[in-house]
Amino acid sequence: MCKHFSFTGWGAFSLKLNRGHVRDLARQRIERLFSLANQAVKSDAGLANRYVELALKISMRTRVRIPRDLKRSVCRKCNAYLYPGITSRVRVHASRSPHVSVTCLNCGAVRRYLLEQDS
Repeated sequence: MCKHFSFTGWGAFSLKLNRGHVRDLARQRIERLFSLANQAVKSDAGLANRYVELALKISMRTRVRIPRDLKRSVCRKCNAYLYPGITSRVRVHASRSPHVSVTCLNCGAVRRYLLEQDS
């Protein structure tokens, strides 16, 4: 018997995948969709946005967290794929507390990320 499958029921038995296996597969697909979005954004931003939409759906359905670096490349307001210079504008600000601001060129939403200060 395979370690990834468990069989339940007597009559027409049902095939159930192991939850860990499903989550591992979901992580792989999410990463693959983001890499495809990174390649497609230069030629077709709509296709890149579709890849991100699919990755978000997979993440929600399987309850898998998207890694921070990938999550920061998605607009929180319109779910567009953010690529510096094409779909987003990135600026570094040293005033007040040093931070990086990322502006979505699709909807105008601004995200600010604090920079670590060396003590």
